[in-house]
Amino acid sequence: MVSRPRLRSVVTALCVYVLASLMIGYFGVNAYTGNRGINARKDLDAQIAELTAELAEAKAEREVWQRRVSLLKSEKLDPDLLDERARALLNYVDRRDLVMIVKPR
Repeated sequence: MVSRPRLRSVVTALCVYVLASLMIGYFGVNAYTGNRGINARKDLDAQIAELTAELAEAKAEREVWQRRVSLLKSEKLDPDLLDERARALLNYVDRRDLVMIVKPR
């Protein structure tokens, strides 16, 4: 009769350890591969770097356009830029310009 309670206590302890190790394994795998895990953090860092580079590019382009717009303001109008835009919009050519007509292939 002594062997049964001892066997039961060993099996119970073994089941507790197995259950605890399975739970730790489950949470460990989710900590690594889950939606908010280590891999997801690496992906977010890569996305942050990509979007930061895109933001820097957009800021540089905005600065270029702000500079060009400031040249078109009435208090400091650049005649060359005005002439360039008028020719492009109205499709005008100066008499002294050399025009080359190239046939498309």
